[in-house]
Amino acid sequence: QVQLVESGGGSVQAGGSLRLSCAASGFTYGSYCLGWFRQAPGKEREGVARIFTDAGTTYYADSVKGRFAISQEKGKNTMYLQMDSLKLEDTGMYYCAAAPSGRCWAWRESLVTFWGQGTQVTVSS
Repeated sequence: QVQLVESGGGSVQAGGSLRLSCAASGFTYGSYCLGWFRQAPGKEREGVARIFTDAGTTYYADSVKGRFAISQEKGKNTMYLQMDSLKLEDTGMYYCAAAPSGRCWAWRESLVTFWGQGTQVTVSS
């Protein structure tokens, strides 16, 4: 059974930090890229960051470059998103996602195979 289990969301003041985790199971971890999407109320879901699990190559949306860092622990099949200097506009539901490596040329919902249940991030002033 495929599972992507997120944790680490919560509420934080602007300028603060949070670390999200995504534990993957039920599929061949090294054959996928893993990453995060987020969805703010009334807005479309957007890709935030992804990592190619075999090579460790990372990509970020322009809106989070320099503030967010995606990483992984291969031995634990777990991926992380360190979020620093959080802004009000970072508020939303964050979803862990996995797509076959060959489909990770872009980070779009239509290319994703597996989804987590989501974890809420709320940034307040």
